[in-house]
This record gives sequence, C-alpha cells and structure tokens, in this order.
Amino acid sequence: MELKLTRHPLNPLFAPNPSHLWESRFVFNPAVVYDGELFHMLYRAQGEDMVSRMGYAVSTDGIHFNRMEKPVFEPSCVQELYGVEDPRLTYIDGKYYMCYTAYSPTNISVALASTKNFFNWNRYGIVLPESPNKDAALFPEKVNGKYVMMHRLEPDIWLAFSDDLKTWTDYVSIASPREGMWDNVKIGAGGPVLKTPYGWLLLYHGVEQAPRLRYRLGFMLLDLKDPTKVLKRSNEPCLEPKETWEIFGGVPTVVFSDAIVEYKDSYYIYYGAADNYIALATITRKEVYDWIKE
Repeated sequence: MELKLTRHPLNPLFAPNPSHLWESRFVFNPAVVYDGELFHMLYRAQGEDMVSRMGYAVSTDGIHFNRMEKPVFEPSCVQELYGVEDPRLTYIDGKYYMCYTAYSPTNISVALASTKNFFNWNRYGIVLPESPNKDAALFPEKVNGKYVMMHRLEPDIWLAFSDDLKTWTDYVSIASPREGMWDNVKIGAGGPVLKTPYGWLLLYHGVEQAPRLRYRLGFMLLDLKDPTKVLKRSNEPCLEPKETWEIFGGVPTVVFSDAIVEYKDSYYIYYGAADNYIALATITRKEVYDWIKE
C-alpha cells in the first residue's frame, strides 16, 4: 500500500493579507505545534519588500486560525538581510526550539532560536555555518545521549549531533534522491520527526524535474536507536500539486511542509502551496502504522 493524504475541505486555510505590507504577497511553509489545548503556528510571509518574516497564528481546532497583525520574528542581523525562512518547531525541556534558514547575499545557513510564548525569543545565531544549508529540524528528544538535528546539504538529508544545541558535529547523510523516481533531484526534511513504536516517522519533500521542478511529499521511517538507518520510504508521493492554488503561485507546482502534528487519532500535515497559501492535509495514525507494518 502507498499512503495518500486527504486535503481538508476548507483549504486553503488562509492567503496573503493585502492590508499588511509584510504579508501582502505570499504566506507559506508554516511550522505548527499542539500544546494539548491550542495549535500554535509560525508561518513564513513576504510583502512588498520580499523579505521573509514570520507571522503567528493560533487555533483551538487546528483548522480556523487567528493571525496577528504584526510579525513575531524578523531579520535581526546582516546574515538575515534577505529574511528568516521556513521555521520548524520542536518542544524540548519546556521550550520551543525553532530551526530556520538565515538568508543573506553571503549565506543560506541554519540558525536556531527558542521561545516559551512565540513572542519573546532567544537567538543562538547560525549553528550550521555551511551554505547553502537548510530544511533543518530538531528531534524531540536525545538519541544515545546526543541532540539530533536534520538538515539538507544538497541533494541529501543529513543528521548532525550535539551535546549543547550550539555546536554540531558528526554530519551523516541518511538519504539521497532516487534516480527514476518522484524524488530524483533533491530531498529535504518536512516537520520534526514523530516517535512511534516502530521508529521515527519523518515527513519529507522530494523534488522531480518533470519538466519544471515539482515538489511533493512522502514518508520515511528511521530506526529509533540509530536514526541514520532508514527502515522504510515512500515509493510514491503521499501528496502532490493538483489543486489550482497548488499549481499556480509564487513558485508553481509546490506542496512543501514544515509541520506534522499528532492530534487525536490522526496526523495533521500543514503545508505551503505554490509559495502562496497555507493548507492542511490529514491521514489517520492507523493508515500510517499499517503502511509501516506491511
């Protein structure tokens, strides 16, 4: 069997807001966490200056979100001159840690910040100095006594390891594009992994040249004790651009996710569509477990 996500009937959940200059052109690639009561979303936005900032939205049901009028995270140094991009959120020891891409004329690098309330931030700066490097996300707990971070040095997904969340070493490539398949150009992590009884569940994006670049989503399963080992991987995408608003936009033919949230008996997968809208797709936990066990 191959997994297929179900788009929510209210998609897209929201679009750019022409009344706010900072998010008047594009909203996309949200990070979402659920704290047991509320869904918290950080999303990437671009306005008239095309600098990426992050907006905040909150929801009680994961579907209807209320957005703030001003961004909650903005560029703060020359390494972020062109923007702060594509957040991924992980809850560790009472804080939400956000991996994001710091973008400037001289670097496209992985940076880290933390918060308890999504409004006040501690910034740790660039933690993976290689450029271009992006698509970073933290594991929700240590593995073998080390913090673990996924990242993407093209075209592969890599892991890095740390004792203190600041200094990262021991880069290991864990997965590569597959020739002749839907993810044959490059791949990158989606939201942070989720722990299951069978392994770490990773949502990822794959890119195919057909004839223009097309972004689609699939799953991997990583070994719990040794996440450098891939136990299973989608042979077919679980979501691909089909709706008009997924095909036409700032970047055409793109579905790109930074967030997979376990909620009740389902996984809620939030994604950016054509770099222009924010949308939601779902799948039941049973479907995913059946795929893992087949």
